[in-house]
Amino acid sequence: MNGGRRGKGIYLLPNLFTTGALFSGYYAIVAAVNGQFETAAIAVFIAGLLDGLDGRIARMTNTQSEFGVQYDSLSDLISFGLAPSLVIYLWSLSSMKAMGEMFGKLGWLAAFLYATCAALRLARFNVQVASVDKRYFQGLASPAAAGTLMSWVWFGENMGLAGQDYWWFSAPLTVVVALMMVSNFRYFSFKSWPIREKIPFWWLLPVVLVFVLLASNPPLVLLLVTLLYLVSGPVTTLLGRQRKRRKGTAANKPTNEAR
Repeated sequence: MNGGRRGKGIYLLPNLFTTGALFSGYYAIVAAVNGQFETAAIAVFIAGLLDGLDGRIARMTNTQSEFGVQYDSLSDLISFGLAPSLVIYLWSLSSMKAMGEMFGKLGWLAAFLYATCAALRLARFNVQVASVDKRYFQGLASPAAAGTLMSWVWFGENMGLAGQDYWWFSAPLTVVVALMMVSNFRYFSFKSWPIREKIPFWWLLPVVLVFVLLASNPPLVLLLVTLLYLVSGPVTTLLGRQRKRRKGTAANKPTNEAR
């Protein structure tokens, strides 16, 4: 009897983390509506942390289920799709309506584009999850996309920047991040890192350095890291295509014997 009860308790554990991520995403929306944009941005990052834990805990405890997969996807849509789009709109893009009705529409359409692309990204991921290379994401993952927008909001609030004065940066960033989610660019997933294998001792140095920098100025470091990761997809994909072309050209070159 106790064993059966314990099994059910463990089974619920990953879904509790998913619920926590959903709560953080919803709280980000509430905070943004109340004008607490820094709190909203941090809440989305907390949602990302909890979202990364639920899947790992499910695998560690062998409690994966189709229900958990679908619940996690719906939670991601709220936390990394709807919440960031509303936060960036209320913080910055909503000010575009002061320049005219057309600009006002472009502001909320940019936010809507982000939410739509997040939904499309999650749907594509669910369909292709069993057939894609685990080392890479096809398109920018929705938590990374949300992190990019929220790091900009957090950085702006931390620096005392008025979001309405920087719509000219927020709008293009929102559109670019949205399109990257539904693109075919490959982004390293970090899931293939040798977690259980031994690594050289000196690898700890950059890890410690990242933590030191992150502790010194979290908004700035997160903004730089997320922007670099945003650019890494197109760069990695284009470099990979160039290598394939070079290999193909080298293979098609006639050898001396063929001559």
